[in-house]
Amino acid sequence: MPQLNKLRTALPGDLGGNTATLSSARLRTALTVFFALDGFLFAGWVVRIPAIKHQTGASAATLGLALLGVSAGAVITMTLTGRLCRRFGSHAVTVACGVLLSLSIALPAQTHSALSLGLVLLVFGAAYGGMNVAMNSAAVDLVAALRRPVMPSFHAAFSLGGMLGAGLGGLVAAGLSPAVHLSLLTGIGLLVTALAGPVLLRHPAPVVPERADAPSAARSGQRLSGRARKVVLLFGLIALCTAYGEGALADWGALHLEQDLHARPGIAAAGYSLFALAMTAGRLSGTALLERLGQTRTLVAGGATAGAGMLLGALAPTAWLALLGFAVTGIGLANIFPVAVGRAGELAGPGGVAAASTLGYGGMLLGPPAIGFLADWFSLPVALTTVAVLAGAAAALGYGARRAAHT
Repeated sequence: MPQLNKLRTALPGDLGGNTATLSSARLRTALTVFFALDGFLFAGWVVRIPAIKHQTGASAATLGLALLGVSAGAVITMTLTGRLCRRFGSHAVTVACGVLLSLSIALPAQTHSALSLGLVLLVFGAAYGGMNVAMNSAAVDLVAALRRPVMPSFHAAFSLGGMLGAGLGGLVAAGLSPAVHLSLLTGIGLLVTALAGPVLLRHPAPVVPERADAPSAARSGQRLSGRARKVVLLFGLIALCTAYGEGALADWGALHLEQDLHARPGIAAAGYSLFALAMTAGRLSGTALLERLGQTRTLVAGGATAGAGMLLGALAPTAWLALLGFAVTGIGLANIFPVAVGRAGELAGPGGVAAASTLGYGGMLLGPPAIGFLADWFSLPVALTTVAVLAGAAAALGYGARRAAHT
């Protein structure tokens, strides 16, 4: 990244160390706000999908095609955002995507056909994907400067924002039209961006000393070595394995509880909420866990825990045991994605974050349809065991990456 987009930060103990500490604290707070805003806005859109479906008159099939606009926009932009971050700085790109995401969330409520919905969702998905890569790239730089594994705390803010956005959306869904609700979210997003954005724009990403295990190409934008690319791909596959589970539980967890275990609708609906709450709690404790166990053992323990939890969640004979399994799965998966994306960013800069994020997002897209096909061929409980299989794969890949990870 060009030196123009960097701020040389005084090390602790140097003259100006207090100023550096204050600057880092402000950057961390501002980035945390953007992670929370990202989750808040995305969840706010998701809870209004049923109303938008009714408004556009879309069938289930055409709605599904329209919703692919989010995925297509996100994946396309994720592949480009790494270059934008290297050219303009990850902080500026984060703020720009925050503005675009806030503006674009109001667009779906203005559509009246599946085609127009799909087109505006391309814009929304592009802003969402770009913001994810940019803010994770900024977080990687800050984590390196702080020399503390605080990446999970940013993702905890995303989860908390998502829970708040979904909760607020559920409360206002009966009283506000999608147009009013999503327009309010636009106002909230722009206000938050106006308050937190200047902090990022005034304080470019800190410069940290070169590490022996970090390729210089990660900072200069030069082509990575073949080994470095393979390691980035490895961490991207780890992110895919864990995101597959998130997508599968979001779409199929409640149905499994209600259809296979005959849980009441309220209990079934609580399944994903419990999973999300457990994941948030796991991420809030992620920094302490990483400091105690290191990256490799955190990945292995997380994957093994998630695998065991999902076997219980998928095969338990009662809803209450399945709920316990969902909670254990959330705790296990909580820190795998942040560690994988963070490590890819350390090795390859914004391009590494983009690659790992794209693969991880692909896993979240792959999970729900894969579970659906397998449920048709076998049964839903059997299909859900694939979440456990991929969690175990994440643990194995994490152990295989031990020489590339801090321990």
